[in-house]
Amino acid sequence: MKEPEFDKAFEPAHGDAVAVAENVLRVTAPNAGPMTFHGTNSYIIGRDTLAVIDPGPEDESHWRTLVTAIAGRPVSHIFVTHTHKDHSPLAARLKADTGATIVAEGPHRAARPLFTGEVNPLKESSDMDFVTDVASLHGDVISGDGWAMETLHTPGHTANHAAFALMGTGLVFSGDHVMAWATSIIAPPDGAMSDFMASLDMLAARDDRGYLPGHGGPVKEPRQFVRALKTHRRMRERAVLGRIEKGDRLISEMVKVIYRSTDPRLHGAAALSVLAHLEDLVSRGEVVTDGPPAINGEYRAA
Repeated sequence: MKEPEFDKAFEPAHGDAVAVAENVLRVTAPNAGPMTFHGTNSYIIGRDTLAVIDPGPEDESHWRTLVTAIAGRPVSHIFVTHTHKDHSPLAARLKADTGATIVAEGPHRAARPLFTGEVNPLKESSDMDFVTDVASLHGDVISGDGWAMETLHTPGHTANHAAFALMGTGLVFSGDHVMAWATSIIAPPDGAMSDFMASLDMLAARDDRGYLPGHGGPVKEPRQFVRALKTHRRMRERAVLGRIEKGDRLISEMVKVIYRSTDPRLHGAAALSVLAHLEDLVSRGEVVTDGPPAINGEYRAA
């Protein structure tokens, strides 16, 4: 299986709503950056009474574009894939404005407890104020006016990450779990590589026709793409093991080689991704370290 072919061709159309499927509009927030690509995608589903997926960050221009696209129609549900500050904060404002029910897997939480002395590097990126009205479990179905949404629990990027399948269409709103433009960041303690890989396996067993992700354009052949993503992660895992075999002991040493062609602004995120791989490898007994796996720990082959 080959690695995924990432597609960076995307027109964000900031300030406008773009039709991406029947009764599905995409509105991209103007929060472009190395972690968000051209911005966070919000989606509006339905024709008469609507649902909104990932209302987005606290950004006034994005809010105005959402309100214009909603065009005075009632909103019954707000679905949130996960609680990073580029996806969930506007849910509270939209609820206050429309009375809609917020649906998510749950509040923000880490995939594991913090170790003694550990600091969560993504704490400031997390929406700790988020509150959901409905905690939707894997397989739950939420119905609205002419649509039904199935919750797919997809932990990995965050512990509470969920994708939402628009039933009867073959479309899945995949949040940050699977995106066409790049791989998702897996950053402990919020995320876990073992969870991410298991979530990929769950999606690969489905027969969906397309994903509409939280950033960038659609994933058009999802089953093949998900399998290629898994291959990509296994290759990264082998690269980490290879660096340890060559004598690297620190994550910073591994990142310099494994991610030498990556934008240096992303090396911090890359280090967290390497840590996620090392956590998984330590748990499987293939790598050892003194104490719990840490960003500044020393690692060696088992």
